[in-house]
Amino acid sequence: MVVLAMLSVLALASVVVLLLLALRGRRPKTAGTRPPGPAPWPVLGSLHLLGSHDNPFQAFTALVNVYGDIYSITLGSTSCVVVNTFELIKEVLVTKGSHFGGRPDFIRFHMLFGGDRNNSLALCDWSDLQKTRRAISRAYCSPRFASMHFYNLDTVGSCEVAAFADVLSRAAVPGQPLNVKPLLNVACFNLFTHYMCSKRFAYDDPDCLAVVRTFDEIFWEINQGYAVDFMPWLLPAYAGHMKKLSSWAQYIRGFIMAHIVTEHENTLDMYGDPRDFTDALLMHLKEDSSMEWQHIIFELEDFLGGHSAVSNLVMLTLIAVVRNPAVGARIQQEVDAVTAGSRHVTLFDKSSMPYTEATILETLRSASSPIVPHVATTDSSIGGYEVKKGTVVFINNYQLNTGEDYWVKPTEFMPERFLSADGHVSKPKYFIPFSTGKRTCIGQRLVQGFSFLLVASILQHYDVTVPENTVIRTPTACVAVPPDTYSLIFTPRNDSTTTAL
Repeated sequence: MVVLAMLSVLALASVVVLLLLALRGRRPKTAGTRPPGPAPWPVLGSLHLLGSHDNPFQAFTALVNVYGDIYSITLGSTSCVVVNTFELIKEVLVTKGSHFGGRPDFIRFHMLFGGDRNNSLALCDWSDLQKTRRAISRAYCSPRFASMHFYNLDTVGSCEVAAFADVLSRAAVPGQPLNVKPLLNVACFNLFTHYMCSKRFAYDDPDCLAVVRTFDEIFWEINQGYAVDFMPWLLPAYAGHMKKLSSWAQYIRGFIMAHIVTEHENTLDMYGDPRDFTDALLMHLKEDSSMEWQHIIFELEDFLGGHSAVSNLVMLTLIAVVRNPAVGARIQQEVDAVTAGSRHVTLFDKSSMPYTEATILETLRSASSPIVPHVATTDSSIGGYEVKKGTVVFINNYQLNTGEDYWVKPTEFMPERFLSADGHVSKPKYFIPFSTGKRTCIGQRLVQGFSFLLVASILQHYDVTVPENTVIRTPTACVAVPPDTYSLIFTPRNDSTTTAL
């Protein structure tokens, strides 16, 4: 009788545990089974579940409460898995990175890169060719501190900061809103072209203004999602849109060829040291029979396109300062202390301005830019669940950046969360805005360095506000702001530390 009573208690306890797990959406898994998830509707799959939220990643986060930290979902006809914890994300990106090195086969990606998304470093499937292309760029795009390339980067940055400050001083009228994004786009483009191509452009150059606007349109486009991505049979309804994407890409390619590559080809010295990244690419093309022309031109285009990430990040940081004036005041105190009002800020100041760097990191966290989805290139597993080859894996970076399991008061803008007790920059291991593993963003040092220079320089000279009663709304889970966005008011600072400049 005692044994039967114990068995009854154990059985009842098991039922209770199963009920609790079901209510929490964490069903006990069985090895070799697919992750749990919603039953798909015909044709749509579960796309309807995403439509009730501002952003798909908000929907993904909401579904965690129903199906658990990993679940399967069918979008259109595409089989997907969503991972929502750092441990599962690390399994996908690091532990089993070789199993999940593919990218989604979206038609839009093909349109932007000459009909083949594998021309792009960010949107291609992983391969030996892509490893070679990353290796060529590493010294230039991830320069080590105090290396020759870092000194060159700082020289370029200092030159452009001074030029931008001069242009802004003439464009900014006290008390009047200024559409500053086009100027920021040119400044960021010059930072990249000067460093990578030994070429810069005037801020009023109409060709340059047109090409940076086109880059900005593409950056906004890449950060959007469309039904045609998962239901390619809708392509006829998107024919005009696809044609526009293709024309944007062709225009940019023509600009780069005419203004940068042709000049480098005509003056290239194969027996000397490369003058810049463009030379290095062209020299590698001539020396490596496995490399083809499109590999070089698209790699250069990819990295030059990184300037849009910088200009959009700077805009988001300035908007954060507008919303949180005390943050801007603290950055101004920091830059004043470092420069003493006698010079412009440089990259070598970055280590002495931890709060400014922390503000940019907090902007990245609060923006929660999505990591490009991965695709399983072989049958594998995540968290003990079966994942078939071809499955699209969504990395829910939004949950990592905004979840209460990871952050104190995640809805508040608090740069100090990235500062240690002794005042140094400190990033938790689960903060991965540029992804992690072998597909981590190779240009992240350029993005962070150039963003630092521009934010510090602007606040060194100006208080930044918006017109009274302006309501600022920025996209959720997105580091891009629309090409036509908020105008800002730049009021010159009267502090004596800025007058010497």
